[in-house]
Amino acid sequence: MTTTLPATARPGLSTRARVSVSHGFPAMLSLVALLVILGIAVANQPGILSVSGLTLMLMSAVPLVFAAQAQMLIMSVGDIDLGIGALIGLVTVIAATLLTESPILGVGMLVAIVLVYALLGLIVQKRGVPSIIITLGMSFVWIGLGLQILPTPGGATPEWLAALGRWRPDAIPAPLVFIVAATVIGWYLARQSRIGTRMRALGSSAPTLQKAGWSLAGTRIVTYVLAATLIIVSGLLLASQTRSGDINSASNFTLMTIAAVILGGGNFSGGRALPIGATLGAVTLGLITVLLSVMSLSSSLQSAAQGIIVLAVLAGRVITERFTR
Repeated sequence: MTTTLPATARPGLSTRARVSVSHGFPAMLSLVALLVILGIAVANQPGILSVSGLTLMLMSAVPLVFAAQAQMLIMSVGDIDLGIGALIGLVTVIAATLLTESPILGVGMLVAIVLVYALLGLIVQKRGVPSIIITLGMSFVWIGLGLQILPTPGGATPEWLAALGRWRPDAIPAPLVFIVAATVIGWYLARQSRIGTRMRALGSSAPTLQKAGWSLAGTRIVTYVLAATLIIVSGLLLASQTRSGDINSASNFTLMTIAAVILGGGNFSGGRALPIGATLGAVTLGLITVLLSVMSLSSSLQSAAQGIIVLAVLAGRVITERFTR
């Protein structure tokens, strides 16, 4: 039998205002950074301000946004997934081989991935194994499986998946549709659904959640299953864009998703899930790479420039949160 979480006294207007500001400022900073990056890109390439231009600029951010939403769910319960990048690469491999040659086997492997994530959630909760350890270990498993199935980049995605990647509506950039869809899904799961409330309660006050009669293991398992589903969608969308498979195609996604969640207002301790902020953080990180390419910055300096921009946004978050406490 379950009960509702114990009610607490409604905070005063000033307290609620400070909380809203402290939660909203990180997302606002990411939005400002995104607009600045977009403005610089437009100044260098005015053609970006068109449906086709925005499509090209935002395309690479689509899989990252779905992956960031998955990482946000994991981080909301106080965990971190260090295997996201490798798993997305494995999904592209499955999409470019098994889904084409043996669809039933391919779908079976995707379902197996979700089941494995359910098991990971159970182990983390019941055995106390740190999530960063078990997900890092699983990343090597994902890489090994990917190399076994497809040793070198290649293969071909099914026609329906390739058609999804080619989809281009006339009135609106296609990536924007997927980005909004990912944000709405993350918003519903984390902020509107009952399981979202339980996720945040597990990350911020697990004893309270347990006293209310909810299963801590069940909550963590569902969180991992939902995250795995979003990761699979991210991998399929990446495969739809490249139309091939590559186990290393998303190797940088792991750290980028963590950075996106933090840039968007998340934290490492759990209890907070801000889907819009995670999306803005992911798009900002995706646009940084595009901007540096548009500016013809040498590849040796791109990583350093990207890091400096991320640090600047994070510094802005620290400063604003200090003033809003």
